[in-house]
Amino acid sequence: MGAPVVDETLAVSTRGLRKTYRTLRGTRVAVHGLDLDVPSGGVHGFLGPNGSGKTTTIRMLLGLTRADAGTMHLFGTPVPRSLPRVIDRVGAIVESPTFFPSFTGHRNLALLAEAIGTPPARVDEVLDEVGLGARGRDTFRSYSLGMKQRLAIAATLLKSPDLLIFDEPTNGLDPAGIHEIRSTMRRLADEGRTVLVSSHILSEVEQIADTVSIIGRGRVLAQGSVAGLIGAGGESVEVGVKHPGAAARALRDEGFTVDWLALPRGTDAADGLREYHDAEEAGLLTVTGAEPGEITRVLAGKGLWVERLVPSRRGLEQIFLELTEAEGLPTPARAPGRGAA
Repeated sequence: MGAPVVDETLAVSTRGLRKTYRTLRGTRVAVHGLDLDVPSGGVHGFLGPNGSGKTTTIRMLLGLTRADAGTMHLFGTPVPRSLPRVIDRVGAIVESPTFFPSFTGHRNLALLAEAIGTPPARVDEVLDEVGLGARGRDTFRSYSLGMKQRLAIAATLLKSPDLLIFDEPTNGLDPAGIHEIRSTMRRLADEGRTVLVSSHILSEVEQIADTVSIIGRGRVLAQGSVAGLIGAGGESVEVGVKHPGAAARALRDEGFTVDWLALPRGTDAADGLREYHDAEEAGLLTVTGAEPGEITRVLAGKGLWVERLVPSRRGLEQIFLELTEAEGLPTPARAPGRGAA
């Protein structure tokens, strides 16, 4: 058998990647047969709950941890065997970088630039790229958490890399800091770079990612464009109707997918609908695969009158839950202050 064909248009590619760790309770599989594809250009979200194998995968790609099995390529170059050939094209933040608190941001970067052989003029350029040009002469200790994270991103840009890898870059940040990092990552991708960002906050990455890979228990559950994944199941419609049980049966008979969310009497959502038949609890139906007009037509034909009809688009959080419901994985986190930034 010949060597497997490697797609050199991919910034990152893994096949059958596996990593196990020995623990006091035996062996724990951190990454289990991971097949990951990250296209060149744009923001790629590497998504999953804490403990799903994201950081372990990144550490293996960077040669910080040895894989037990599988293959890995960066821009078509096998790693870690040939990592020296491609490492200058990669910038990464895997753990919080260490800076001198009493030095200015500019001085911290100047020391790093000297250590890696980057021209001093590059320091001012990267500070401007991350929006710290006006604060470069301030001490690191005076920076907010968001500014410290942007300085770390500036450090990765000193080599002008083609691929940037950020592991949970918004952890611990307030909404303003999250907005700053999100805008920085989007801007870097728009300049032609590939940004691989791992996160357990699916809704946050959804706002900036072009493509995503969703993983659970160390393996890929779904990957592709954000628009493609969200649109794969079509839009859903939230339906409030006087007899939800009968309505659900009628819609299912037409071939539509119907989920029924029961609402205890006395809740605001239930009270917002007119009274229900005594034999049925108040409830909202979520209908997938039907347009609002079709739902209205089917229910009216059965003498069932719609009292609430709200179209809604599936998000990455809902897709993740659909993918992992049978596997007992934890619910993904919600972004703090979503919508405030």
